[in-house]
Amino acid sequence: MRHGRSRGHERGLTLIELVSCSAIILVLASVAVPVANTWVKRRKEIELRQSLREIRAAIDRFQSDVEHNPSMGMKLNGTNEEKYPEKLDWLYQGFDVGDAVGTKVKYLRRLPLDPLTGKADWVTRSSRDKPGSFGTDGMNIFDVHTKSKAVALDGTPYAQW
Repeated sequence: MRHGRSRGHERGLTLIELVSCSAIILVLASVAVPVANTWVKRRKEIELRQSLREIRAAIDRFQSDVEHNPSMGMKLNGTNEEKYPEKLDWLYQGFDVGDAVGTKVKYLRRLPLDPLTGKADWVTRSSRDKPGSFGTDGMNIFDVHTKSKAVALDGTPYAQW
């Protein structure tokens, strides 16, 4: 019969084991946080590219339809020779094609949200704007970009995309 307990049968962790385990977890967490932040930023960049591509494709389809349908062109401002939409609203609220009363063509179901700002608020550019200008004459919408002043992972400002 043994008196007392033997050390080999005790359960639990020593202080050294706890400290070393905590240190390993701390190192792993310090590596994981920047990786997770980069992943989130990259995901937003992908969403931004998709939204820009979707809006720009709708603008191009609008212009093509106006060029091929003279009755649509008659609804545009007389100074809009390039036949781009004058408002982004026309792309998702519909544009009267003039063939029949109340006939509207929609190019988008809704205006995509800007993933960087969280709003469906885009900066528009006219085809008459000077390169690099941030103002627009409001005559037609040739291009869109984000209002965000942030910089992408590749070092370019998002506003230049």
